[in-house]
Amino acid sequence: MNAHDELSPALSGTQGTTPITTLLVANRGEIACRVMRTAKALGLTTVAVHSAIDRNARHAREADVAVDLGGAKPADSYLLIDRIIAAAQASGAQAIHPGYGFLSENAGFARAVEAAGLVFLGPPASAIDAMGSKSAAKALMEAAGVPLVPGYHGEAQDAQTFRDAAARIGYPVLLKAAAGGGGKGMKVVEREADLAEALQSAQREAQSAFGDSRMLVEKYLLQPRHVEIQVFADAHGNCLYLNERDCSIQRRHQKVVEEAPAPGLSLELRRAMGEAAVKAAQAIGYVGAGTVEFLLDARGQFFFMEMNTRLQVEHPVTEAITGLDLVAWQIRVARGEPLPITQAQVPLRGHAIEVRLYAEDPQNEFLPASGALTLYHEPAAGPGRRVDSGVREGDEVSPFYDPMLGKLIAWGESREEARQRLLAMLDETAVAGVKTNLAFLRRILAHPSFAAAELDTGFIERHQADLLPAPGELSDAFWQAAADAFMESESPYLRSDDPHSPWSARTGWRSVLPAHTTVHLACGAERRRVRQASTNAHPRPHSFRRDDRLYVKWEGELHAIERVDPIAAVEREHAHHGGLSAPMNGSIVRVLVEPGQSVAAGTALVVLEAMKMEHSIRAPQAGTVKALYCGEGDMVGEGAVLVELS
Repeated sequence: MNAHDELSPALSGTQGTTPITTLLVANRGEIACRVMRTAKALGLTTVAVHSAIDRNARHAREADVAVDLGGAKPADSYLLIDRIIAAAQASGAQAIHPGYGFLSENAGFARAVEAAGLVFLGPPASAIDAMGSKSAAKALMEAAGVPLVPGYHGEAQDAQTFRDAAARIGYPVLLKAAAGGGGKGMKVVEREADLAEALQSAQREAQSAFGDSRMLVEKYLLQPRHVEIQVFADAHGNCLYLNERDCSIQRRHQKVVEEAPAPGLSLELRRAMGEAAVKAAQAIGYVGAGTVEFLLDARGQFFFMEMNTRLQVEHPVTEAITGLDLVAWQIRVARGEPLPITQAQVPLRGHAIEVRLYAEDPQNEFLPASGALTLYHEPAAGPGRRVDSGVREGDEVSPFYDPMLGKLIAWGESREEARQRLLAMLDETAVAGVKTNLAFLRRILAHPSFAAAELDTGFIERHQADLLPAPGELSDAFWQAAADAFMESESPYLRSDDPHSPWSARTGWRSVLPAHTTVHLACGAERRRVRQASTNAHPRPHSFRRDDRLYVKWEGELHAIERVDPIAAVEREHAHHGGLSAPMNGSIVRVLVEPGQSVAAGTALVVLEAMKMEHSIRAPQAGTVKALYCGEGDMVGEGAVLVELS
């Protein structure tokens, strides 16, 4: 599956349009790689910008030209407007694509780009202003007669105002960053006692991620679906919608699985939502790609949430069911060309599903992970298969940026065909060196409720026991399969890389091996002595050899297997008894206690920021703070002891 449309042979020099021959992508990761892929296919020269620690990142390696912005944190690199514009001018770029996140919905950036005589591949700054503030956007929608979720979207930002608004709306409520998205600066508050702390944390997250701490509060709807409409407009007054996407499968208010079209949506409801989205875009003079997001209840009523004035992470599923390349459309529209089709000509073929592969630990509240990708293996290409990724094996996952590694997209004639194809792609994917949500994604896709399209934003929480099972001891079957795979990986005679080799057969006699072999293996903290037989009836698991380790995929999880010396003593002890350590690499934004202070169980002790999200380190039980090993502003590594309790 390759997103495509009827691309013109050249997108420069056409009469009456703005010439674009060199494009700078003001972003990183998979979206930068994805934008450059289309740009190169259109014959454009691509320019990447990167932070100092991203100099060897995939997007920097794949660009024709790479410019170092310096710094590490986004505020010191990817958010520096002057340096990005200077990079564009120095490299000869005529246009800048902002991707998503970072500066993509920053009206000041759009204005600065235009003031520098460059083309911004996004909407006018006035449209970003209008929809960039959730409060202003909701006021516009209210004037247009679009139903809104009850809430407060005013200018006053003091705690009492939010306390009064929440009491009027009724708990539970949802705090949201007025200028943000992607789950940053978003908190669900169940009771008044938690409001003040949640508001302060959400404001800090919003300030860190978007440079704007303003908040709004809304009624938190129970079991709604998240359905969004892809809109596209040109500078000639044309605007259309490219069907819809269902993004209901979310965790911590971030999308995990997206699909198009939305299951069970009637033609009438699709038209009503699409026309409402087009009216919203036209009301603000929109140009380019945008997404209007709605909450859809069980009665078929929809409520406006927000408009994202950029290309969405999940745009590939729209490309899959329409056969259109939305980045190519962005370039065309930026050059001044009209949209190539009308609303009646918008295709809708088959079904597509996308999952987001993150470096994170689902078993530990989805905390982001960082480190080196010692193993990274993507599924094979083929019909109905697409991978948009921003990393390669050996790359470092930094604690400074969003932890998404890439996206896997499958298309099929039916939803079930797409689901089965995506399951196969997940089975072929392997990542080691950092924790990922790979097995979690597979459990979602394989769950009977997902197969039955029983979707709403509470899906993950409702099925948590199935999707996030408690880890247990590895089974005898696993150890037997691991031993077989390990012995095969070490033997020059048992070749697993060539399925046609006679040595790949698993039912025959091996003259070069003893009938039985005993091997001592370790997987994490577990050790096992396994008697491996030369004939086996059980299926062979996927395995990948890297140096002294063998990675075996078992029931969706990737396990690192090592040979151990059974005589050597293995002892581990905690460096600090009673110590509370950092669950990930990050920076300390607040220290809430001091030595000698008595604390109750659950008390927040330290606030750690990583991947632009805040995480509170809390006391597991009542005690006294014996020592502090960190201060505000410190960078700390995963496992570093932060607080010691007596």
